[in-house]
Amino acid sequence: MALTAIAVLLRILSNPLANVFQKQLTERSEPPLKVNFITFLLLSAVCIVPATRIEWAALPKEFWVWCTVAGIFGATGNGFLVKALQGGDLSVLGPINSYKSVVGMIAGILLLGEIPGLWGVAGIALIVGGSYFVLDTLNEKFSPAILRRKDIRYRIWAMVLTAVEAVFIKKVILYASATTAFITWCWFGALFSLALALLAGRSQSPLRIRRKDFSRYVWLVLCIGTMQYTTNYVFDRMNVGYALALFQLSTIVSILLGYKIFREQAIGRKLLGAVIMIVGSVLIIFSK
Repeated sequence: MALTAIAVLLRILSNPLANVFQKQLTERSEPPLKVNFITFLLLSAVCIVPATRIEWAALPKEFWVWCTVAGIFGATGNGFLVKALQGGDLSVLGPINSYKSVVGMIAGILLLGEIPGLWGVAGIALIVGGSYFVLDTLNEKFSPAILRRKDIRYRIWAMVLTAVEAVFIKKVILYASATTAFITWCWFGALFSLALALLAGRSQSPLRIRRKDFSRYVWLVLCIGTMQYTTNYVFDRMNVGYALALFQLSTIVSILLGYKIFREQAIGRKLLGAVIMIVGSVLIIFSK
């Protein structure tokens, strides 16, 4: 239980920190899909040594099917996320991710048979309700007009795709382990993110890292690696819908980082929404 709590905490901190480095890189004219691919590529290189200890031939063909599907959803979802961060506020895009728990819960019901309890549903409702105060700080307010913003549309696509991806990752874990799922997530993510970068055709040198960006890529890979491995660890021990809801506590970190690093505004109202999300997360914890 203690290790699971530590994993949840690391997941909460590493995700918004990774978003900071992704946003900084795109602000320094790095194409979003290039950032996406290089992240997966460097993670794949790190996985080579631990991969030698796994008996890959013993894994069933269903394992590889779920790896492929998860790779497609993961690479595409993360590509949309980096694209959203390129032009949007971290303190807004982070809270939008609260809807991920709802998507994840629905996907979990349909694909894994995970039925949430009453308190779990109430907690998720509060998380979504709290996001109202965050989105209402935009010029478009909490209205259908908000969907005209490209950063919001990209973030929604990223949220939906990675929420569904979470269910497929849980499938992969059930066939193998959290570590094996992490390795294949990196490898298949690199494969499909490269395909996306080549299809977009906007990066002349998808493998070239400028010296001034190297340290940021290192920190990004460290944060993304920590984020995904702890995600897998928690999925291995907890209902996907509940885990995704707990991860929404990273909203507070996103808001504070957006204020401190990018000087984003209306932090008080955004934090109010985040507090409501925390209440929802507490309900989810007690529901377990």
